[in-house]
Amino acid sequence: MSVKSPIDAPGLWLVLLRSFRALNHIAERSISDSGLGLTDFATLEALLHKGPLTIGEIQSKVPLALGSMTAVVDRLERRGLILRTPSPADRRARVLKLSPKGRAVVEDAFRRHAADLESAMAVLTQREKRQLRALLKKLGRFAAATEPKATAKAKSRNTR
Repeated sequence: MSVKSPIDAPGLWLVLLRSFRALNHIAERSISDSGLGLTDFATLEALLHKGPLTIGEIQSKVPLALGSMTAVVDRLERRGLILRTPSPADRRARVLKLSPKGRAVVEDAFRRHAADLESAMAVLTQREKRQLRALLKKLGRFAAATEPKATAKAKSRNTR
């Protein structure tokens, strides 16, 4: 009878990291195959699934500095993929929305991207996907909640 050894946190982290890298490579390749950069795709995808948004609203979904986000929006507008329209709520703000060309591009890119990720995760059953999602969310929430404490401990150690 074999006894299973406990799984330590560093070993689990390495498995998560390697899995992320492998899946991220597939995701980035599927996005680049569509002719879009990662931030361009993420911006268009946010508009596709959330509808018209301001730059600030997109920025909360696509983590980029404001200057970088503005460059992405300018590039997408030059390519005719998005339109800037006045905000009905705030005349200083602009609302971004997909142009018909942008909608066609991102729908096609997202369809291929989703299919590539489905193929990469085909080893998991729907039940396993639900379990994995729940466990990763639980872990992520706990890590996010404890992160300020860990940062404070590290700072206090470094100042001793």
